[in-house]
Parts: sequence; C-alpha cells; structure tokens
Amino acid sequence: MSQTLTATPRTEAGTKACRALRAQGKVPAVVYGAGHEAQSITLVAKEFDKIWHEAGESTIVELGGLGKMLSVLIQDVSVDPLYGTPTHADLFAVRTDEAIEVTVPLEFTGVAPAEKLGGTLIKVMHEIDIEALPKDLPHSIDVDVSALVTFDDQIHVSDLVLPTGVTAVTDGEEVVALVQGAGEAEEEAVVADVSTVEVAKKGKEETETE
Repeated sequence: MSQTLTATPRTEAGTKACRALRAQGKVPAVVYGAGHEAQSITLVAKEFDKIWHEAGESTIVELGGLGKMLSVLIQDVSVDPLYGTPTHADLFAVRTDEAIEVTVPLEFTGVAPAEKLGGTLIKVMHEIDIEALPKDLPHSIDVDVSALVTFDDQIHVSDLVLPTGVTAVTDGEEVVALVQGAGEAEEEAVVADVSTVEVAKKGKEETETE
C-alpha cells in the first residue's frame, strides 16, 4: 500500500517566511520533475517525518492537494543539526510508466560462518544503483551474508537477489561484502608501517646527503 502526503501550495519565500512555517509545525518543500513545473509547497511536519522514515528516498509516495495526484520520490531532505527534524525537502515527480534509476540501501541479514573462524565482516558497499518502474522500486535490497563461509568468499552485486522488475545499474563485479581474517588485517598494517618507515628513511638519507 502506497504512502500518501498532502501538500499545500506555498507563496511565501525567504528565510523569515520558512522559519515562520516551521514554527507552525510545517515543512517548506519544492516539487518538480516529470513535466511538473517546479512548485513551492508546504507539508505537515509530523506527517512528512513519519512517511520519510518509512518510505526513505527510494519508495514512491503519492502527493495530493495540488489539483491532481503526483507520484513522487523524497529527495534532498535538510534536517535541523540539533534536533534531527526535517527543515526542507525536494520531491521529485515521476511518470509511473517509465523506468527510473535510484539508489537504494543494502540491508545485511544472516550470520557469516567465516566470522566464527575469527574473521571480521567487511561491508564494502552500503547501497547500489538500480532501475525499475516506480511501482517496482524496493525500499531496500537484502544481502544474505551466510554465503560467506571462508575468507576467500565474496558477495558481488551480481549475487544479490533482486525483486521482479528490478535490474542493477551498479557493475555486477563490484564486491558488496567479504570476511577478512585477523591475520590479513595485521599483515596489511605491517606492510603499511614498513612502507612508511622506508619512505621516512629514504627522506632522511637524502637530507643528510644534501
């Protein structure tokens, strides 16, 4: 079931006007795209905050109150640095019959057997780009790390199970997750330290020569 937001056309502009709206429990916003000319609007703060956290920025939301219903994606939300509440939002209107490209978060599930061998789960990616019709856009993509049995195993974008109608735009060869052995991490640290020492030593020798 799709989420629905109600907007009110906004004529007030400027910092003072927007501050006044926020004081009234409202969020100034802008809606544009898909043949819809950029329009300043106002949203009810509590309603927007709830739907924003539930839908995220990759799920279609129905926007009413502007004469006709618009299918939109919530984008570029500004938040108050102290309270974390939304202070402004951009809503991008889309056509329901055209595939669009969006970035969706990855949700890691399960337990990697390789972790029980003393390894550390490395989440290389936290989101990927996908393409789909608006109605098929997922809120997130699951990554089952139980496939990581040994330190040699890796999960690539091509290994992800995508919902019907969804295709990955991110290169399928990109690594999403792996488990790194404790010894590997220590070895990398040692190599880095040796390299640093050699560079420092070389610099010292050059200085003494001069």
